[in-house]
Amino acid sequence: MENYFWNTEEIQNSKKLYILIIYDIVDNKRRNKFAKKMNGYGFRVQKSAFEAIISENLYRNLLKEIPGLINKKEDNIRVYKIRGQGEVSLFGESIQIHDEEVVII
Repeated sequence: MENYFWNTEEIQNSKKLYILIIYDIVDNKRRNKFAKKMNGYGFRVQKSAFEAIISENLYRNLLKEIPGLINKKEDNIRVYKIRGQGEVSLFGESIQIHDEEVVII
């Protein structure tokens, strides 16, 4: 087991948001396109989940982009903006999450 903690109040001082994006996309082509786009925002932490620490502007851009990437009748996307102090407990294989600037290409 491995844990990592965050305090979004510290992140707020640097004008960053901690977000979690989870998705259930039916079509393989749409799912791959969506995952590729999410790689530009954050880190894949599970097959259908990304975590990111991004600016408010990138967050707004993300929310604008999502509807164009999915079929609203078939797909389900959830974007959580997490505030306050938090803890994630990891079990099994996991990647290391680092707070770093992400460049969207």
